[in-house]
Amino acid sequence: MALDIGPNFKRHVFDHEKLDVYQLELQFIAWVTPLIEEAKERASGKTREVCDRLDRASLSALLNTAEGNGKRQRQGRAKFFDDARGSATECAACLDALVAKSVFETSRIVGGKAILVRIVSMLCKLIDRFDNSDAVFHEESVEYRINPLVRDESRTRTRTRTRTKNTK
Repeated sequence: MALDIGPNFKRHVFDHEKLDVYQLELQFIAWVTPLIEEAKERASGKTREVCDRLDRASLSALLNTAEGNGKRQRQGRAKFFDDARGSATECAACLDALVAKSVFETSRIVGGKAILVRIVSMLCKLIDRFDNSDAVFHEESVEYRINPLVRDESRTRTRTRTRTKNTK
């Protein structure tokens, strides 16, 4: 049963749908789906696990990107984008495995790997944008005196401070 939304319906777009990387991940899923089906037909036994991992990893990259873009906290966003990046690199490894298992020639997977390189690059930039975990922790020596009149009783204590990364 189709939902009648009427002629005045404006397509509502979620924020993640506006991301170029999300659209590219959808493009990769469209590219890889027929490849997975072809791999299953060519060598069903020796490719089942690789095809399942490839299918799950491609979907995981897409879903983590969408979920990460919906997070409000910067660290949360960065974590999901990093998970998406990991899934995209897993897809690349699965494509390599299909070549190693002699299911496909390298030329057959080049297009997919080119998409994945762009996806990983975009996700790395998103991670850098939202991840501030590389703040440097260091210890500074601060001198203090028990008795300000006696210099020999000075002691040193250590105080930990956080220095955040400069952002432009």
